[in-house]
Amino acid sequence: MARSQSKGNSPTKEEEADRYRRAAEDALQQLDWTIGYLHGIRKTDISKALAKNRSYIRRSLMGEAEEPLPAQQTDET
Repeated sequence: MARSQSKGNSPTKEEEADRYRRAAEDALQQLDWTIGYLHGIRKTDISKALAKNRSYIRRSLMGEAEEPLPAQQTDET
């Protein structure tokens, strides 16, 4: 896997931060899918709890705006 690096073989702090941010965003996408799946099989209590955790991660840890999931806006939850 090629990546731009400065001075030798170690990545810069900015490159490391970008790599971790991409990994966190990938993990949140997997969590989104899981929440949707659980909601689809009517495990709404679990999907609701995970959606709250997801919102906390996005807002508090990643500093991004909340993106509500369809599971958070139905009459069932």
